[in-house]
Amino acid sequence: MATIDPNAAARPDSGLFGLDDSLDAARVVIVPVPFDATTSYHHGTAQGPAAILRASHQVDLYDVDTGRPYAAGIHMLPLPPSVQAWNASAGQAAAHATSLDEDAAESADAADEAASERQASLDAVNQASRAVERYVADRTRGLIQKGKLVGVLGGDHSVPLGAIVEHAAHVPGMGILHIDAHADLRVAYQGFAQSHASIMHNVLAAAPSIGRLVQVGIRDLCEAEADRIAAENGRIRTFFDSELALAKHEGTTWMTLCEQIVAELPSQVYVSVDIDGLDPALCPHTGTPVPGGLQFAELVTLLRTLVRSGRQIVGFDLCEVAPAPAPPRRRASGSDGAQEVHDEWDACVGARVLYKLIGFALLSQSGPAAAG
Repeated sequence: MATIDPNAAARPDSGLFGLDDSLDAARVVIVPVPFDATTSYHHGTAQGPAAILRASHQVDLYDVDTGRPYAAGIHMLPLPPSVQAWNASAGQAAAHATSLDEDAAESADAADEAASERQASLDAVNQASRAVERYVADRTRGLIQKGKLVGVLGGDHSVPLGAIVEHAAHVPGMGILHIDAHADLRVAYQGFAQSHASIMHNVLAAAPSIGRLVQVGIRDLCEAEADRIAAENGRIRTFFDSELALAKHEGTTWMTLCEQIVAELPSQVYVSVDIDGLDPALCPHTGTPVPGGLQFAELVTLLRTLVRSGRQIVGFDLCEVAPAPAPPRRRASGSDGAQEVHDEWDACVGARVLYKLIGFALLSQSGPAAAG
């Protein structure tokens, strides 16, 4: 691990959280996946990894909840040009597919041509999604074999599929703690087989060894997803946001609710965080914001409760963080006059969520006593 002064400001050219740990020396490795071609509302989450990298330089390395995560060594892989290229081409194909309206065709021949063209575009997106899945799976598998604690940084919520499946192969019977505004159990969405709205359906289909999926903060789902949850006979346990809010209003403490959530999980847990599981005030530019959700401190308490229970976090992902798409605002900047800067609130929150995930994952490797 590189020698650093944890009290000093991060250098502009330094790595994630201002660290310069090498891949070999780091205990924790973050795999950035700048892909958001399946986004169904607002794009921009492909810019999340780069924005979080920038914002992470403002995160103090000492953490009051987890201590000194940086001491274990943290390394983020470079942004992959291949994934960026796949995202660019698939994004164009996705936009073209959704723009085609078969009902607007003036003739049957035109409708057939539009349907064929749309299918070709969908095929291009699905092919790119499978390439991303293979990329993430290959990186995750290799890092697990090297003994690394692996985290995926999206991108839309479709991107951790390969990582979750690899973790499930390495840790049969593991559970998933899924924090999200959406159930993500659609078989497919808008024709995209690996949509961000289908990640948990695809995970459960590809990794039957997963013991249980525990969802927290869900407040937006379709009828088919509700039916799927009911039909799973407990393999999916969903704590709906409205039910959690009602319980709190009736006097149940959040700590008690966290203990109930954690009790549903097996001893080894993969944590998947879609940032829109939080209050949208914390992530206003995420792809599909929904009113409600967890506060930052509630997420921290849930993670702390998970670790205090003795459960082990075997891997994690953070997805759907997006910087503001609006034009830059301007502010005074010394003698140089005005300087253009972007609103990085989403990235600042995302960087701190990522550091908490890293910290609690490391603590979980040391046992419940380490969590205090």
